Amino acid sequence: MWTAQTSRLAARVRAAKRPEYRRSWARADLIAATTLLVIVIPEQLATSKLAGMPPITGYYAFIAGGVMFAVLGSNRWMSVGADSTIAPLFAAGVAQLAPLGSARYPELVGILALMVGILVVAVGVLRLGWIAELLSAPIITGFLGGVAVIIVVHQLPDLLGLPGPSGALASRVVSIAEHLGHTNLWALGIGVCVGACIIVAERVGGGRFPGALLGLVGSTLAVALIGLRSHGVAVLGSFAHGFPHVGVSGLTWSALGQLVPTAGVVALVVLIQSAATSRAFAGESLHGPDQGRDFIGVGAGSIAAGLLGSFPVDASPPRTAAVAGAHGRTRMAGLMAVIALIVLLPAAGLLADVPVATLAAVLMVVAGRLLHVRDFVRIARFDKVEFALAVVTLLAVALIGVQQGILVAVGLAVLDRTRLTARPRLHVLGRIPGTSSWAPLGTERAAEAPGIRVVLFSTPLWYANAAHFQTELIAALTGASQTITAVVIDTIGMTDIDYTGCAALRSVLDELDGRHITVAVARAGGHLEASLRLSGLEQRIGADHFYPSVGEAVDALTGHH
Repeated sequence: MWTAQTSRLAARVRAAKRPEYRRSWARADLIAATTLLVIVIPEQLATSKLAGMPPITGYYAFIAGGVMFAVLGSNRWMSVGADSTIAPLFAAGVAQLAPLGSARYPELVGILALMVGILVVAVGVLRLGWIAELLSAPIITGFLGGVAVIIVVHQLPDLLGLPGPSGALASRVVSIAEHLGHTNLWALGIGVCVGACIIVAERVGGGRFPGALLGLVGSTLAVALIGLRSHGVAVLGSFAHGFPHVGVSGLTWSALGQLVPTAGVVALVVLIQSAATSRAFAGESLHGPDQGRDFIGVGAGSIAAGLLGSFPVDASPPRTAAVAGAHGRTRMAGLMAVIALIVLLPAAGLLADVPVATLAAVLMVVAGRLLHVRDFVRIARFDKVEFALAVVTLLAVALIGVQQGILVAVGLAVLDRTRLTARPRLHVLGRIPGTSSWAPLGTERAAEAPGIRVVLFSTPLWYANAAHFQTELIAALTGASQTITAVVIDTIGMTDIDYTGCAALRSVLDELDGRHITVAVARAGGHLEASLRLSGLEQRIGADHFYPSVGEAVDALTGHH
């Protein structure tokens, strides 16, 4: 099966005609790459610390993820690399097997990256990414909003020149509020100017000017020329750099067995976040992104990262939003950022005077792009329950964690769908005058046939809605304005019926027998008829009382053949 799926995937990749790269795209991709690079430099370092890994490994993760996704992925904007969503997750799991700072810890993390990558690639190759279908538009909106809140809260201390608090989001907010009186106005001024530079460049230049780069260069020169370090402005500073050692150390069956649970959880979170990012930034494609290929690209990035001594990678919504917001045209934007990072690694000292407030401002702008207020308004106008799902997702992601928030939101969405399926509306139908069509009463001038009530229960009849069906049908008969002698059940949407549903239908037949009401079934599918036959209900209703259309059933019951 694996071989067949792989062969079909290879055929699709060979058959896919990738457009030749146009020179006119290079400017937009270069601007997007520059914007991405400005975010990557501090973010990947911070994520490597969250992972308990050497700082340079964050850059290795971005290089591995960026290259592999550019080659194998499909989404033109998606940025893959070290991500703060999964870093604390696998760090906690691996720390139970080897202490942080020990020689064994990075070895296990590298092995974990290989395992996570293989699992994610397998999902893509076997086309098992059905989990993406659980992510509705309101959930994605709430998810991105929650990520935006996290970015803002985490970047505020750097923007204000305050010490970075730790702990949960609520405790961070409290700490920031308590220290507002110690705000460094120089740092705040730098952040405001850089943010304004980015926004103005976007609005005036339509994304053609690298506002982030201008802000980066200008603020760095200000630090050097004015001596802002002496005014307490924090800067990026230098960091260790070098080339990775390719290979895997400490790979044993015992290690694989110990890492399986953590690898499974991390792979699941990677799939969820990658699917959400892929769908949220689908671009102009009418058919949506090829999530199978995106999973393969992300998974291959983790495998490459593991071979470089780094850790699992993930799709990043903020970085992807940055590429999309900078109007990147192709995946070359991510590849350009990777190349630029490789070139800059030996010259890391040049970045020593970059203010962290500059980087905070860039991320703040990214957060603003992620919080889609208009989408929240549209969802609220459409359906209050789905709006509540979006808000719950935002709060869960922001207050509990990204992976937990997504899982909570998906669970609530499934429960909501189950609720709707368990409580569907039973429609009473009437014939539209001059036609053979039937519609719910009150629409299209539909009128009932004398003495016959036609009902439509347009969903499978199963244990969750069986009692509801029975109650609704009896209520439809009790509330009729005329004497009912026959009932036609339109089963066009009743594609399936389980044992509990059969029991409910049998109870309905008993009730109708007591009222001397004849029952007929219209438009039953083959699977439904087979189930009714096995349960004995077909014989109970009468095989001659099954009709191919509602009209034929009504005509037969009224004697008009």
